[in-house]
Amino acid sequence: MKVIILANYAPHAAKGLMQGSDRQAAVKALFESVGGKVTSVMFTRGIYDVVVNGEVPDQSAGIGMSLAVRASGSLTEMVVLEELDMKAVIAAANKAAGAYKPAG
Repeated sequence: MKVIILANYAPHAAKGLMQGSDRQAAVKALFESVGGKVTSVMFTRGIYDVVVNGEVPDQSAGIGMSLAVRASGSLTEMVVLEELDMKAVIAAANKAAGAYKPAG
């Protein structure tokens, strides 16, 4: 499953980054720990400090990875976007639309 992670560093983590902490290696090790792989790590200017593209075996691996990073306190914000199978989503939406009766 492909994922995109958007994140902002907490002040103490930004200080570590300035002191030479190799975040690309840390992100690679994180993904590999759950059986995934990193496609790219980009440090960005704007709303987010870092954007990570990668793959994880399944949703549980992605959520577990996210929980571990959040628990570390190194980020002030983290958004994890999962790639969707739109054909399956649309099929489910069409089934649901036929069954759902709106109020009023």
